[in-house]
Amino acid sequence: MTNNRPSPVGIMRLINGYWATGILAAAATHSLFTHLESGAGTATELAERAGISERGAQTLLDGLVSVGLVELHEGRYRNTPEASTYLVEDTPVSLAPFARLKLTHTGALTDLAEVVRVGGPVKDVVVEVANNPHWEGIVTAIAAQSVPAATIAAEVLGLAGAGEISILDVGGGSGIYSGIWLEANPAARATQLDWEPINEIARRLLAERGVGDRFTTIDGDFHTTDFGTAQYDVAVYSHIAHQEGPESNVEVFTRLRQALKPGGTLVVNDYVVDDDRGGPVFPLIFASEMLLKTRQGSTWRRSDYRDWLVKAGFEDVSFHAAEPGTLVVAR
Repeated sequence: MTNNRPSPVGIMRLINGYWATGILAAAATHSLFTHLESGAGTATELAERAGISERGAQTLLDGLVSVGLVELHEGRYRNTPEASTYLVEDTPVSLAPFARLKLTHTGALTDLAEVVRVGGPVKDVVVEVANNPHWEGIVTAIAAQSVPAATIAAEVLGLAGAGEISILDVGGGSGIYSGIWLEANPAARATQLDWEPINEIARRLLAERGVGDRFTTIDGDFHTTDFGTAQYDVAVYSHIAHQEGPESNVEVFTRLRQALKPGGTLVVNDYVVDDDRGGPVFPLIFASEMLLKTRQGSTWRRSDYRDWLVKAGFEDVSFHAAEPGTLVVAR
């Protein structure tokens, strides 16, 4: 009798998905990707360089091969192109700090079933609290995520040749957009509006990039702080719309439209889903984080952004890939 049942391997891999988070975080904690990049290629060599047990090194290597971040070549281990690009330490796009940070968040998933039942957080909402110590770690850890999108946005907008422009970054966090854009355009100036503890981090990071003299901050909550009128050529609103509800996004977009000079441009970066909610993969699963951690947030559809921006007074709305996110450019 032929068994036509599908294999359970895929389901088992998902059930044990937390192993991948743990293995990746442990490997990042012990700088394994950095050591692999610098030539270590066996468990013995990695154990010696990382100061860990050889048994532990071999176990991590097995796990990293399993999840597709390390490969074997003629008996030696090496990073895959993705790991080499995004998990080696001390590069502008390194996600190693974020991998370590996310391991500390896994415990919250035990609440997800109850959160789904009631439709929102069952514990304190951390993404909407100004002085939560959560920010010092996450602001610096997630900065690398925005480097590709900020670079793509600079190209889409032609910022390098735009001359003396003024930029407003609402909820700018680490200041990564301002940093990259000010480096691309030596005549530009940028202002970031965020909570005071976060602005302090951004000022420090932009001073280290050598552009701090063209970067200013406004301390405040973007829900209530005035953006000004016709002051800026470009505004950016990155990875905030997903934690807000529809009415809040329309209200903020309307004030951003008022803050822009005639002909100004708004750049929104976020995890945007297709109109039928059939993809892309990462924005779809990220919606669960918003259900877990915010009162009204979600990953919104392209049609939602278009409708909100038109209501806010923008006439031309376009979408540009910046995986795993999407740039929404409104004029």
